[in-house]
Amino acid sequence: MQFLYAYPDVRDRELVALVASSLAYGRVAGILKSVSIVLDFLTPSPHAFLMGAEREDLKKGLAGFRHRFTQGVEVADMLWAARCAVRSFGSLEACFTAGLVREEETILPTLTRFVNTLHHFGGRRSFLLAQPEKASACKRWHLFLRWMIRRDEVDPGGWSGIPPSMLIVPVDTHMHRIGMGLGGTARTQADLKTALEITQMFRSIEPEDPVRYDFSLTRLGIREDGDREGFLNAVRLAQSRRVRKGKEIETDKM
Repeated sequence: MQFLYAYPDVRDRELVALVASSLAYGRVAGILKSVSIVLDFLTPSPHAFLMGAEREDLKKGLAGFRHRFTQGVEVADMLWAARCAVRSFGSLEACFTAGLVREEETILPTLTRFVNTLHHFGGRRSFLLAQPEKASACKRWHLFLRWMIRRDEVDPGGWSGIPPSMLIVPVDTHMHRIGMGLGGTARTQADLKTALEITQMFRSIEPEDPVRYDFSLTRLGIREDGDREGFLNAVRLAQSRRVRKGKEIETDKM
């Protein structure tokens, strides 16, 4: 997410978010290095660069790139698909919102239509462009949407007209453990169903912004000075006290 702050133009930012989120797996140092390599290739304006690029330019420029099991050709195909989407719709935002149905409870069906559009434009059906219909948690896609749809001191935003209430929590190992510790899910696999259960837990607290706490809570597991277990123990203690207080009130009423 730190890369997005350097791009005030939303046309650039949405492309940077696509690159950064798609490569957001593995060790943090490796992610930062890989994202930097791709963005250096697209400098100074990812939008302007892609609008003037040909598919072979992208493949040639990223031929030696590799991020864990993602190869340069996959990134090149993703960028080409994004270029085609922007050419056809005007922006990635317009491409995404073309499939938006506000009556749907979550953003998942819209995301599925968006990813299928990118596949149609030449994006490979691979790990890099995960398919929501495969029932995985699609953490990286939901990171992308959180960054672009929310706007506060953490998320830079840029997309308008999409309710944050439709967002799904990006579930990785850290959020999965937090979700289990808070009683939001008992599922041991961090898949789509688990992500929806954890989202529903937060929606009961913040119905208009269920992913509001994602950044701060995941830091408890990511940062070396984070104390996830201490936080969960404090929450359990507070819950226990509320339950006892509730019982005492009921006893007094009797």
